[in-house]
Amino acid sequence: MRMPLTTRWIDKLVSLPETGAGYQIVDLLLRDGRRLRRVMVFNAEEAEITDQTVRTGDIVDIQLSDQLRH
Repeated sequence: MRMPLTTRWIDKLVSLPETGAGYQIVDLLLRDGRRLRRVMVFNAEEAEITDQTVRTGDIVDIQLSDQLRH
């Protein structure tokens, strides 16, 4: 399921490098302490989420996945 991100997260992702053309691989840090690893985000606007209980408001931070940092 693709989940649209808020302007706050779009602005942050636009400032970070892309993993590939038109996408980033990120970790989502959630309000309940969970970290969803290696989430694909398309055009800094939509996250591909497999856990359908997660909502945009649950996100407290977004970081590039550690495996992809240089």
